[in-house]
Amino acid sequence: MELQTKIKKRRLGSSDLYVSALGLGCWQFSKGSGLVGRFWPVLDENDVRDIVRKSLEGGINWFDTAEVYGKGKSEEALANALHALGNQADSALIATKWWPLFRTANSLTGTIEERLRALQGREIDLYQIHQPFSFSGVRAQMHAMAELLQSRKIRHAGVSNFNAAKMREAHAALGEHGFPLVSNQVKYSLLDRRIEENGILDAAKELGITIIAYSPLEQGILSGKFHQNPELIRNITGPRKYMPQFKSAGLEKTRPLIDLLARLADEYGVTSSQIALNWTIQFHGDTVLAIPGASKVRHAEENIGALQFELSPAHLRQIDEVSREVNAR
Repeated sequence: MELQTKIKKRRLGSSDLYVSALGLGCWQFSKGSGLVGRFWPVLDENDVRDIVRKSLEGGINWFDTAEVYGKGKSEEALANALHALGNQADSALIATKWWPLFRTANSLTGTIEERLRALQGREIDLYQIHQPFSFSGVRAQMHAMAELLQSRKIRHAGVSNFNAAKMREAHAALGEHGFPLVSNQVKYSLLDRRIEENGILDAAKELGITIIAYSPLEQGILSGKFHQNPELIRNITGPRKYMPQFKSAGLEKTRPLIDLLARLADEYGVTSSQIALNWTIQFHGDTVLAIPGASKVRHAEENIGALQFELSPAHLRQIDEVSREVNAR
């Protein structure tokens, strides 16, 4: 637990939550259930507990899960792990998400008890709309979120995959009830920088909304291991191996960035993944957090290591430049 005092916390939006710059993404705790749960191999309870324990010991104090991750199995697995860890998990914060597709905003309030049961009564510190498509508009969703906030079923509200206009609309609608929108969880990495061009990042900075970056390592591509040994792609389980970035052309396109990350990793005495994560949470100041996953304890250890150094301004700019060149190809 000694490492926890060394990790600086950031304020999540304008909330009263202070979180580590990296959280733990918990999609991989889905137990192979449901359509999206099949993306990852099944982890047993001991593995999940050890990953959560190691994350907490290293100063990571929040965990991001969702209803759709294994139809609640990820929430249950996370809750089981936190309960098994006892006092060690007292300070752990939980972010989860409501799945809106083919539902109305009434489902937000109507299903909240299911979320709390899956989490075994642990508090929902951040509740997020997983994506903007439902039978109800953004305003109706935010009015339902306000009900949950007023009844103290949840502590704070966020969104996920909202574009700039919908994020602004959600912020305004929630503000009518006196509550802030604190976060927008979106895909962002050195290989996917769309939020810098489409207005999402600018709006977040203007409104004081935190960006939570998912897939910050692009499903492992930024680790460099698939460039070093493409044979590893054959052993990937689930649909990930069929993504364009895992094809020969995709690997060749991203090689200049991967080579730079590897050189800097040697210079700092860390790994390429840690360089990529450190850039993600540093380049835009305190605005961007990230939620890498971990399917093994060593992955959790690597996440922790990304919080224990800072890239120099010159190296931040160098990575930025090469990333832009690669993405422009």
